[in-house]
Amino acid sequence: MRGLILLLLFVPELVQAQKLRVAVAANAQFVMEALQAAFQKQTGQQLETIVGSSGKLTTQIQQGAPYDVFLSADMSYPTTLYGQKLTLAAPVVYAYGSLVLWTTTNLPLSADLSVLLSPTVRHVAIANPNVAPYGEAAMTLLNKRKLTGRVQSKIVYGESIAQVNQYLLTGAADVCFTAKSVVLDPAMKGKGRWLDLPAGYKPIAQGVVVLQRTTQPRLAQQFITFLRSPAARRILQQFGYKLPTT
Repeated sequence: MRGLILLLLFVPELVQAQKLRVAVAANAQFVMEALQAAFQKQTGQQLETIVGSSGKLTTQIQQGAPYDVFLSADMSYPTTLYGQKLTLAAPVVYAYGSLVLWTTTNLPLSADLSVLLSPTVRHVAIANPNVAPYGEAAMTLLNKRKLTGRVQSKIVYGESIAQVNQYLLTGAADVCFTAKSVVLDPAMKGKGRWLDLPAGYKPIAQGVVVLQRTTQPRLAQQFITFLRSPAARRILQQFGYKLPTT
């Protein structure tokens, strides 16, 4: 009986200590670290992040993964989940992302992407466009520049932006298309050179949604509200994201 009483006394603390599980598209991996620290400082609540491509995370959610919140690299995946009644509400845009061309070599970078045709460029890393919105944007840009067929043999696909970054930093790729938020992470300072590619593809509207399976709906909504706060918006801007109007 005494043990039961002690357990009941500690249940509120155990619930309070439970982390909010946030599935995060790989483009937002680094900005999420800063957001996580700011959220914990402001609320005392901890987050657990699960990073992957938007498509892969969506599949996991459809298969019952116990996530509370989903930050996608686009609006399509969370909208699909909403249509399947796997979210508590419709997704909202929390930021707009953009592409950059990144290299750790001395290759000359230009907006026409002609560097990709150079014989010194053997491998070009791009996130899988079937599951990663930034990969889809990169392929759209290549198509507009009429370069897809000419560089197809050089393309190596990463499962997500995170794997694309790994290909570049380990030398497996000479150049890559990645998210601007990646190269603006302080840990990446001095690691290569990059060129902003702000146009040539649809704006990458990134959506966030609370998932139906959440066990902490109030805390999940608190995090959504935090993403619209001045503190969070400043962090997102520091990592190169454009913001939706409030």
